[in-house]
Order: sequence, then structure tokens, then C-alpha cells
Amino acid sequence: MLIDGYEDVPLVAAEDLLALPGFWAAYLLWMCQTEENEPEPLWFGADEADTDAAYEALTDEERWPVFRIPFADDHSALIVGRNFADDLGTEYFVSHPEWDRHGHLATVDGHQAGPGLSWRELTHIAGTPDVKAPGVHAPHARLLLLLPALGDSDLPTAAAALIGDALLRVGVAEDQAPEVADALLRDHPLWEPAEWALPSPSPLSGTTQHFPGILHCDEPHSPRCGVRLAQGITREHSDRLARALGTWPTP
Repeated sequence: MLIDGYEDVPLVAAEDLLALPGFWAAYLLWMCQTEENEPEPLWFGADEADTDAAYEALTDEERWPVFRIPFADDHSALIVGRNFADDLGTEYFVSHPEWDRHGHLATVDGHQAGPGLSWRELTHIAGTPDVKAPGVHAPHARLLLLLPALGDSDLPTAAAALIGDALLRVGVAEDQAPEVADALLRDHPLWEPAEWALPSPSPLSGTTQHFPGILHCDEPHSPRCGVRLAQGITREHSDRLARALGTWPTP
């Protein structure tokens, strides 16, 4: 499996890891960490041994996991475990087979970059799987996999319930799911919630750095602040991406 910039590293399709008993604790527990909260694997219905085993699989230096999330019009969101021994991190991308390079959504590591998705985009991608393409197709799993890239100051009141339902589907106890959902959405450990809007033309030039239809993020540390989501793509490809993200009306 090849991704631009990762040609010489051991990438492997990793969707089978979702079946590990401790996967969701290993993948999401860090997002619940606050000064007041010391989250435990039990929050996700897992024990420490299972969580440790899943974490080892996620950070394996010999097998860098890639989770593929195919959505409309042949687009895919890609989650890559960047497992250098001294530089662990997770990268979130969007790609299309007709693009020369992928679009950068977010980076989770010591030099984080984000947020990478609005709530509107997150839920649209999660709910529009391309079942013909390999990868993760269950909407609840897609939602939770992409959740670390979220950062949106305008979450709907139903957001916690939707995350809670997804957590129930991956084994979180019914009486625990609302609390875990709230912890996942309350305060992102790496970045502030952002405002998202369609770009407006410059009042001086009447032009914009963005093609229309792709949301712009106001958080300065986001890859989606001040630049196009996918560099070098044509206007046609950008319009197709905007429709696939649910942020631009269909023709």
C-alpha cells in the first residue's frame, strides 16, 4: 500500500485491528484525559491487558497501520499510524485516485496540527460509505475513527447522543456511554474548537485563496487554515470533493 511520502515504510491495511477487545480504549482513551479526569480502559469496556495489546499493534514499528474510510465519488479518508521509534504520531488525510497528492487533515503528535474536520464533514463522511471500496464501512466505526480530527465550536445538541450511540455499538456500557461521549467532546487535548465557514472573496481583489464549497477553518494551527484542503487539484476535483464532504450543493 503506497501513500505519498510513505513509500519506504511498512504500511499495512489495519481494519482487522478494530476487532481487538482493547482497540477503542487504545485509540481514544487519550482524548478523555483532563486535569480532573484520569480515564481507564474500563470506560470502553476493556481491561488493561487488552488495551496494552491493542496499543502495541497500533504502534508497531514493523507494521504501520492504515485505516481506510472510503466515501462518495471515490474519495477516501486515511488514518496512518506514523510509527517511528522516536516519533510516534497519527496522520489524517483525504485522497482521491485522480489527485497527484493527498490532502492533509490533521496530525496527532508532539507537533500537532489541527483540527481537520468540522462536525458537518465528520458526520457526512461517516454516513456515506462507499461499500465497493475496501476499508471501514460501518458508520459508527467511521465516526469514532475520525473523531480525533474533529474541532468545531458549533456542535449540535445531538452530537453527544450520536457519539454515545456509536460507543454503545463498540461495547461501551449503556450507563457509561453518555459520560464517555461527553469526555470525548468536551475539551480536545491538542487544539481549541474552531469556527468553520465557506470562504468569502477578498473585499479588495474580489478573489479567494479557496475554491468555493470547501470549508475554511479559523484555527491558525490547522492544515485547513489559509490553504486549500488538497493542494494542486483542479476546480472540477475541488467541486467533487465539496459535494463528497456534504458542503456544496449537488448540480
